Amino acid sequence: MKSFDERCYEALMKVPKGKVTTYGEIAKAIGSPKAARAVGNAMNKNPYAPKVPCHRVIASDGKIGGFASGTKKKIKMLREEGVEIKEGKVDLEKYLFNFR
Repeated sequence: MKSFDERCYEALMKVPKGKVTTYGEIAKAIGSPKAARAVGNAMNKNPYAPKVPCHRVIASDGKIGGFASGTKKKIKMLREEGVEIKEGKVDLEKYLFNFR
C-alpha cells in the first residue's frame, strides 16, 4: 500500500499546468478529507519537485500559501503557467482543478 505522502503526490500529478488545487482538495481526492494539514506537510517535503508540481497547491481561500523555495518563486512559477495572481490570491472559480 502506498504511503500517505505518495498518494498526495500521485493526486497532484493530475493537476495540469495553468490550474491549481488546494490542500483540502487533495485530502478529499485521496480519501482523507480532514487531512489538509498533513497534505501541506507532504508538499513541504516533496522529494520529486518539480516533476510533482507542489507549487500548484494553494490555500482554500485562494491565498498562495507556503513553498519550500519561497513564496516569490511559487508566484513566479504559477504566473509562468498562466495562473493570474491578484493581491496575493488566485481566483479559484477560474483556476481550481476538479478531481471529480
